[in-house]
Amino acid sequence: MSDLSAQVRAALDAAVTAIGGKPREGQIEMAEAVANALTDRHHLMVQAGTGTGKSLAYLIPALVHGRKVLVATATLALQRQLVERDLPAVVPALEKELGRSITYAIYKGVGNYICLAKMNSEEPDPDGELLLEASYLEKDAKRLHAWARSKDVSGDRDDAPEVDRRVWAANSLSGRECVGADSCAYGSQCFAAKAKAKAQDADVVVTNHTLLAIEIVDSHPILPERDAVILDEAHEFMDRTTQAVTEELTAARVQRAAAMARKYMPGKLSEAFTNAADSFYDAMNDYGADVKGDFSKQGRLEEIPQSLEHPVRKIKESATTLIQALGSDEEILEPDALAERARVKGAVQEIATTAGKLLKMGDTHVLWYEPTFSTLHLAPLSVSHILRSNLLTQSPVIATSATLTVGNGFDAMAKSIGFVVGNEADQEVADDEIDPGNVQFLDVGSPFDFANQGMLYLPKHLPEPTRDGTSPQVLEELGELIDAAGGRTLALFSSWRGVEAADLHLRNVLKERPISIITQKRGDAVAPLVERFAKDETSVLLGTMSLWQGVDVPGNSCILVVIDRLPFPRPDEPVLAARSALADNSGGSGFMQVSVPRAALLLAQGAGRLIRSIDDRGVVAIMDSRIVTKRYGNILLNSMPPLWRTNDKQVIRDSLSRLAKSMEE
Repeated sequence: MSDLSAQVRAALDAAVTAIGGKPREGQIEMAEAVANALTDRHHLMVQAGTGTGKSLAYLIPALVHGRKVLVATATLALQRQLVERDLPAVVPALEKELGRSITYAIYKGVGNYICLAKMNSEEPDPDGELLLEASYLEKDAKRLHAWARSKDVSGDRDDAPEVDRRVWAANSLSGRECVGADSCAYGSQCFAAKAKAKAQDADVVVTNHTLLAIEIVDSHPILPERDAVILDEAHEFMDRTTQAVTEELTAARVQRAAAMARKYMPGKLSEAFTNAADSFYDAMNDYGADVKGDFSKQGRLEEIPQSLEHPVRKIKESATTLIQALGSDEEILEPDALAERARVKGAVQEIATTAGKLLKMGDTHVLWYEPTFSTLHLAPLSVSHILRSNLLTQSPVIATSATLTVGNGFDAMAKSIGFVVGNEADQEVADDEIDPGNVQFLDVGSPFDFANQGMLYLPKHLPEPTRDGTSPQVLEELGELIDAAGGRTLALFSSWRGVEAADLHLRNVLKERPISIITQKRGDAVAPLVERFAKDETSVLLGTMSLWQGVDVPGNSCILVVIDRLPFPRPDEPVLAARSALADNSGGSGFMQVSVPRAALLLAQGAGRLIRSIDDRGVVAIMDSRIVTKRYGNILLNSMPPLWRTNDKQVIRDSLSRLAKSMEE
C-alpha cells in the first residue's frame, strides 16, 4: 500500500469514527480511486449506490492531498448536507489526523444575496415599484430589510426570512447588473463579495451546477481557482448546463429594462427603446393568441417567426445604441450613480445579447415559444463540446452519482458530460491540458442487499399506456397495492394528469381506510411534502417529476414505490426532440440514443427512493408492461438496482401485507 493510500485510509477511518459510522468497502474503493485521479491528474466517473457514503469518499482524498477542490451539486439539499452536516462533523477529526487546519465555504451566484445598494436606493427601480401595490408585499419587504440590517447575517436567500419572490427580486440583482464591490458604495459590506472572499481561500468550495456551467460557457471566471472539480449528482449536469445557458426573452423583461433606462437616462434613446419594447409586447401577445389556438405551432421553431423578427431586431438595435451612450458617460464618479448606471447597462445589455442570439440562430441551437409565460427560449443543441474544451482540459474532474450507467455501461453519460469515449477520433491535447479521453470508470455498487431487501413488480397484464392518461386498470391496481401496504407509498407519475387522476380514484377507494393522501400540486415546494409524508407513517404521497430524485425517506413510511409509466421524454420537449432528430438524421436512432438513456436514468432514480438504509424493505412497482414486452426493456432493467423480480400480483400483495403488519405490531 502506498503512503498516500495509507494516509487516505487513516483519514477516512478517523472521519467515519467521528460520525459513528462503520467502514464500507465501496467507500474505501472510491476514496482510493479519487486519490489516484488527483495524483495522476486524470478524470474519473464513479457510480456509487445509495449508502456508499460518497461525499466522504471524495472529500477525504482531496483534503489529504491538500488540493483546492470545487464540489458542484445539482440540489440545494446536497449543498446544505455538505456544508451544514458532513464537513462540520468530520473536519475536527481530520484536522487532528492531518495536523493542519481545514477550511470550507459555500458560494452561489450574486442573485442569491441581498444587494445593499439596491435595497438602500432612494430611487426604487421597476422591481421596487411593484411592491407598493400590495400591503402584504410591503410587510415582506420590511421583514427582509430588518433581517439584512441585523448583526452577522449572511444575506443569503436560503437563510433569509421567507418572502414573496417579487420582494426578493426588488432587493437583489443578476451578475450582469452588478457594478462590483470595488466600485460600489456598499462594497465593504457586500454579502456576495464577503461570500466570494471566504470561498477564495477555502480548501473546499461547495457550489451549484448552474454557476459552474455559466462560468464554463462564458469562459469567464466566477468561481475560485481550483486544482480539481467534483461533480456530484453528475447525471444532472448536462441538463443543468443546458438550462443555465438557455436564453429567454419575454416582453416583461424588455419593458423592465426600458423603464430602468427611462428613469436613468430620459430622452430620445430611451424613448426609442421603450417604443421597441411596446411593439415587442404587442407582437408577443398577438403571436401567443395565435399559438394557443393552433397546437401545430407549439413546440420547436425552425426559425424566428416572421411576425416577431422585426420587433426583435428593433429591440436589439435600440438597446445597442443605448448601451453605447451609457458607455460614453464616463464623467460619473459618485459611487451610487455608478452602481445605478451599471444596473441599467447590465439589464439593457442582457436584452441586446439575447435578441442578437435569437436573430443569429443557426442549426446549433433550438428555438421554441412557451405560451404559459409568453417566452421565447433559445438553447444549445449540445453542450458536451463546450464542457470538453472549457472544463475537461483544465483540471481533473471526478463525476459521481448513484446513477451513471445506462444498461450497465458508462458511455451515454460520459459522452453527455464531454468525455471522449469509445472509438471517437484521438484529439490533439496541448502539453498543459488534461486529456478528456483519459477517464477511468468505476462502479462501487452499494452496501445494500437489494435482492433480499426489495422486490420489483413488473405486471405484464396491464395495458400499454396511451395518450389518454393513466388507465382505469393501473389506477385500480394502484389502489389495491396501497391498501395492502396500509399506505406507506410514494407514487411517482410522469404527468400532472396522472397525479390528478390517481388523487381522485384513491380518495374514493380508500375513504374507509385510515390512510391520508398527500398530493403534490403545481408550484408546491418538495421539502414540506416529503416531511409530512415521512412523519405520517401510513400516508401516501402522489407527485410528479420533482419527486423522482432526491427524496430520502428511510424506515416505515415508505415500503412501496409505484411508477405509473416509463419516463420517456415528451415528444414536444423541444431540446430532446431536436437531439433525437439529429441522431435520426445522422443514421442513428434518436429513440435509442436520447430517449432510452434518459428514461433509464430517471427510472433508476425513481426506484432508488425505496431502499435508503440497511433495514429498509419493500416493493418497487412499474405499472408499464412495455418494460417486459419491448426489446429496450432489458436496457432499462439493467440500469436499475438489482431487486428480486416477479410479475405475480398475489406474491406482491401478500409481501406488502406481511410487511405492513410487522410494522403495526
